[in-house]
Amino acid sequence: MKQRKLTQAFYEPNRNWLIASVLIAIIITSPIIAIIWIAISPEENVWLHLATSVLPTYIFNSVVLMLGVGTFVAIIGTGTAWLVAMCEFPGAKIFAWALILPMAMPAYVVAYVYTDFLEFAGPVQTSLRMLFSWTTSSDYWFPQIRSLGGAITVLSLVLYPYVYALTRASFLEQSISTLEAGRVLGLTGAQNFFYTSLPLARPAIVVGVTLCLMETLSDFGTVDYFAVRTLTVGIFDVWFGMENRGGAAQIALVLLSFIIILIWLERSSRKRQRFHNSSKNQLMKKIKLKGWRSFLAIVSCLVPIVTGFVLPGAILFYHALNNIEGFYSTKYIEYAGNSFTMAGSATLIIVLTGIFLAYAARICPNLLVKIAVRVASIGYAIPGAALAIGILISIGAIDSVFTKTVKLTFGFSANVFIGSGLAALLFGYTTRFLAIALGSAEAGLSKVTYNMDMAARTLGSGPRSTLFSVHAPLIRSSIISGSVLVFVDIMKELPATLILRPFNFETLATFVYQYASDELLNECAPAALTIVLAGLLPVLLLNRAIENKNK
Repeated sequence: MKQRKLTQAFYEPNRNWLIASVLIAIIITSPIIAIIWIAISPEENVWLHLATSVLPTYIFNSVVLMLGVGTFVAIIGTGTAWLVAMCEFPGAKIFAWALILPMAMPAYVVAYVYTDFLEFAGPVQTSLRMLFSWTTSSDYWFPQIRSLGGAITVLSLVLYPYVYALTRASFLEQSISTLEAGRVLGLTGAQNFFYTSLPLARPAIVVGVTLCLMETLSDFGTVDYFAVRTLTVGIFDVWFGMENRGGAAQIALVLLSFIIILIWLERSSRKRQRFHNSSKNQLMKKIKLKGWRSFLAIVSCLVPIVTGFVLPGAILFYHALNNIEGFYSTKYIEYAGNSFTMAGSATLIIVLTGIFLAYAARICPNLLVKIAVRVASIGYAIPGAALAIGILISIGAIDSVFTKTVKLTFGFSANVFIGSGLAALLFGYTTRFLAIALGSAEAGLSKVTYNMDMAARTLGSGPRSTLFSVHAPLIRSSIISGSVLVFVDIMKELPATLILRPFNFETLATFVYQYASDELLNECAPAALTIVLAGLLPVLLLNRAIENKNK
């Protein structure tokens, strides 16, 4: 606190940084404001029709989907995290990083792959019919992959690493003396897990499950392909099917209310949770598993890896080999170029904005800037479909005012934003993923002592020159990590891209969605494999960060 006060004394109040931070926060929140405004006062109010017809189905499916995914990711993520962190068995070190791999698989890609693999005409059922001489589907029962249960399974397989990564880190950071005390008191490994480790790790588990539920609500590709009508699918149905932006905004507002409830529940659950680790550097004595316990641990860790990454990856690779010419086709090159160009451009904007806001909070540590920074990071919690609706509404209003002003002043029309749909898409990406870059920049700056700020100021450097000459080199690793995460998330983003993209503008994600929806998995396999391979890099970075943190 003393250092912070001294730093404030060196930096005079900078009005420009403050104003810019507030303006960024206003711009970022404009889509949310637009959703609320249009939902309250739509041009054609269809709320009563929606509430009495399709909305109950949307809400029911969304709730069941959240409950199912939340239960499975909590069980899989917590169980595997405890096994690799607290137990010793063959392959534990390999499983420690391999269990994060399913995070690289977009859920909609896994949905397409498993549907092709498990459907009636797929290799599994075809082999069963040949083996047992079955002729029609009435001769046997096989679980329906394209169903609500199938969506729960697929989303759980790719989302559990959120819980696993956070919970594993929590287990590794737990007080060894507390765990040893449990053992001295006669608690078995299982009892120590339920009575000691699990309660201490509960905040991390809750955060991980909350992130998974947010991703579940945001998902469009999986649930749409499986014909599960959720709130996100409802936004597309009302927007494109009924051509009613007010109704779409109303469903988006319902979706936002779910997100707000999730955030409130997450914050409330860990509000009063505190514990102190007094033995962090002590060597943990892991539980040695032998016999059937060791075998069970191996199977428990192996199943999520195989079903969430290895099997869908192998199937996808097989389809890509069958269409090897797809890697050098004109469509693939064009769409890959679009994806990398948009992801690169948006990443640059997002990272620069994140650095600016993080540094503004550092040199202007007042309440207004703090609020602005926190508000600017809210976009990551908003589903892409809902955010896209708000962006189109807000940009449409800005474009309308701009067009009228230009016409009255110069005598011609100029639809600068809508006429250039790429601007809307870049705005959507920036709003959606700014929180990642901001968090990385804040984490990097928090490690830089305020003495460096004061030294630079003493030598005559202002805030801007200090940022470029002193802070930027020191936070480079954090910025690179944040940039990679933002880039890959943009590559995988589907709902916002589908709504905001210009006409005849395709990315790898939209290409995969359209072709896979038409059962053309071979044709889109190269594009899907490219997205998966791009997603592996941040997964490896995440695992490295966890390992380095706990050495």
